[in-house]
Amino acid sequence: MRLLLSRTIEVLPTMTYRIEFKPRAVKDLDALDNSTARRVLEKIRGLENNLAGDVKRLTNFTPEYRLRVGDYRVLFEIEGDRVIIYRIKHRSRAYS
Repeated sequence: MRLLLSRTIEVLPTMTYRIEFKPRAVKDLDALDNSTARRVLEKIRGLENNLAGDVKRLTNFTPEYRLRVGDYRVLFEIEGDRVIIYRIKHRSRAYS
């Protein structure tokens, strides 16, 4: 005997964001080796589509969000339809 369950699936609207880099974030990115920088940029591009990736809201910290890319953290804020990247740092130095 088969039991069929009916499910309601809620479809959430997707949000598209524009990515902006602060000058310090560009310097941080330039300081990374090429393969790490490519990987970080690939993950940052994912933020454009509904904040895809390992994103976490930080408590008692500015900027308010972080994206985890291996051992690196991308620190950013969301203002309307913009994601503003402030820093890209190794995890051991990201929150100090």
